This record gives sequence, C-alpha cells and structure tokens, in this order.
Amino acid sequence: MLSIRGLNQYYGESHILRNVDLDALPQQCTCVMGRNGVGKTTLMKALVGLLPVRSGAVTLNEADLSRASPEVRALSGIGYVPQGRDVFGQLTVEENLRVAMSAKGQFSGKLPDRVLDLFPVLREMLHRRGGDLSGGQQQQLSIARALVLEPKLLVLDEPTEGIQPNIVKQIGEVLRQLVSDDGITVLLVEQKLPFARRNADTFYIMNKGELVTNGPMADLSDDLAHQYLSV
Repeated sequence: MLSIRGLNQYYGESHILRNVDLDALPQQCTCVMGRNGVGKTTLMKALVGLLPVRSGAVTLNEADLSRASPEVRALSGIGYVPQGRDVFGQLTVEENLRVAMSAKGQFSGKLPDRVLDLFPVLREMLHRRGGDLSGGQQQQLSIARALVLEPKLLVLDEPTEGIQPNIVKQIGEVLRQLVSDDGITVLLVEQKLPFARRNADTFYIMNKGELVTNGPMADLSDDLAHQYLSV
C-alpha cells in the first residue's frame, strides 16, 4: 500500500528526518509514536507533500508520488487530517465538506451518506458554522472532510489531542470501521498509548528523526513504552 524509503528532510541545515523507512500495509491501522518534537508531524507533512524532502521515495500502490504536489497526492488516494483540525471556521459544516469535494469537481454533488452515517452529529449540524462546533465536533468534521474524497490511505496526526473521552472513543470506533468495513488503510500519529493499543495493528516508534523500532502492536511492551514514550 504505502511505502516510504530513505526519506530525509531538513530545516535549513538541521537534519530532521533521517533515512526513514515505513510501510503501511493494506487494510490495517499503522501507528507512529514518539515524544513531542521527534519528527512525527514533519513525517506526515512530508508524506502528503506539504514539506519538501532532500531525498527518498514515497509510493502508494506502487505509484511514485515522491515529487508530486499535495493536490496530486490527494487525488491519488491520500486523505490528510492535520494536527489541530484546521476547519474553515466561517463556513458551515456542509460548506467545509463541499470545499473538499470540489477537489474532484463535485462541489454541488450529493454529500456521501457513508460519511454522515459515521458522524451523525454532522448531519444534524450541516448548517452550523465550523467555528461554532466543539473541539470534538471539529475533529469529526476534519476527518469527514478527508473521507469525502474516498481516500485509499487516511493519514491522521494526533486526532485525539484535546478531545473529550466520549469523542475519542467514537473516533476509535470509526477508524476500526474504516479499516474493517471500508478497506481503508490508516496511518495514525498518536501519543495516547491506550488508544493506540486498542485501535492500531502495527506500530513504529520515532526518536530524534529516526524510526527506531516497529512491529505488531502486541509487541509494544511496557519497557519500550517507558524508554521512548514516557515523559
């Protein structure tokens, strides 16, 4: 599905991502973990084309996207939910979704029932402005906005950050449905260990711009978590 090989990224002369190799297998949830500031968000932005890289390759279903623009990557099947949500606060929920749909020339098309079924609260709030939603509702809108493009790979950067527990639980349930029922591959950045253990199939741990270990989620021991994730 997704293959990243030898990815190197710099800010000025600072070497941020160091020879990153990562695979996200089809119809699984892969979780990238690590302390703050180790390069997780930089990796996601490089993957979706928002940051340039010095070297390395990104392929999705064997299509080389290494030098593709963010728009091309989105149309190739990568959906992105950024850290901090970034909904359009002055637009309604429906307009937020339609702006995303316009990337495929579908601004006036029917809103996908599947997306609204996953997040029923959004169906009830289609005419409410994005800026008037709670943080949890905005996060649901941000995920829904990525899903209306029918991605093959859904990339989420800390979707549970600052979200109330009941919405965190619902987001986890949605991710599992997307993988098991819709066949979507999920790449997740997450710091909440219980959430990751409940919802991810495999893990990668990042430290100082490098991926230092990975494996099935069942192999993420308490010792590893203490070494690389505790603060």
